[in-house]
Amino acid sequence: MSLAASPTISTSNRTIRIGSRKSQLALVQTYWVKDQLQKAFPDRTFEVHTMSTQGDKILDVALAKIGDKGLFTKELEVGMLNGDIDFAVHSLKDLPTRLPEGLMLGCVTERENPADALVVHANHKDKQLDTLPAGAVIGTSSLRRLAQLRHYFPHLSFKDVRGNLNTRLAKLDAGEYDALILAAAGLQRLDMADRIHQVIPAEISLHAVGQGALGIECRSDDGEILTLLKALEHLPTAYRCYAERAFLRELEGGCQVPIGVNTVLEGDVLTLTGIVASLDGKQVVKDTITGDATEAAQLGTQLAQRMRSQGAQTILDEILATIERS
Repeated sequence: MSLAASPTISTSNRTIRIGSRKSQLALVQTYWVKDQLQKAFPDRTFEVHTMSTQGDKILDVALAKIGDKGLFTKELEVGMLNGDIDFAVHSLKDLPTRLPEGLMLGCVTERENPADALVVHANHKDKQLDTLPAGAVIGTSSLRRLAQLRHYFPHLSFKDVRGNLNTRLAKLDAGEYDALILAAAGLQRLDMADRIHQVIPAEISLHAVGQGALGIECRSDDGEILTLLKALEHLPTAYRCYAERAFLRELEGGCQVPIGVNTVLEGDVLTLTGIVASLDGKQVVKDTITGDATEAAQLGTQLAQRMRSQGAQTILDEILATIERS
């Protein structure tokens, strides 16, 4: 990750309190942010404060059945609004597209590889996703991954998997699963890139909105914090993620609805591809839009509206009805 040019350094003596979930990945990401800010502002004091979110506490229920909005963010947001912490570091894919009044997305960091990755049991080291045997059990807690992979590989079996990354990998290695689908970025950040058996191409699985980037949420009226955070802003990533988040927001989909995206930025030209798929993978609406990167949010909104008219909204309505009945 690279840094933008540092803004004017504030001379305030205020200690900056950074909020984080307690998971290993969340802490690695948060301490990276703390370290980068400390380098940019060596005279400032930064502290990390950890909290457990609802998503961290409920590990025996599929994410889609819990209710996804704010699942990994709400407690941190309450902490910001109460003044207990000054900003929170999130995996951007976990941050809802509609934030509580008084809070905003203050910064998007440079993106790691946003792709999904195949991690296999030792018995399948000689296999790729398309050569795994019929009935092989694939672990994923993401409806987005589930829907897309069912579309291309209906002969595979899919089973929910929860817990932190180490817990999931332990279940895989113990033989509960033949393979897992995980975010490549998370494995890379935890120095587990050697577990990536195959990076799944976008043609097979479009990634989650914001996947691979960190989103820093803060109070919208805290000018001092917003100024500090500009040291971490990565504008090319921000443009891509603004388009993706606008796309998701327009479709009113949370992180547990099977909506996938892919963005490419070439100079000032942004290309956004989106997909909405039914849970069984049999119905798919997919489209692409290209335009000026400075109009990223408008591009995302336009693509969502276009896909809604192509049948995406009907698919989403059916999925939400299914989840509510289950």
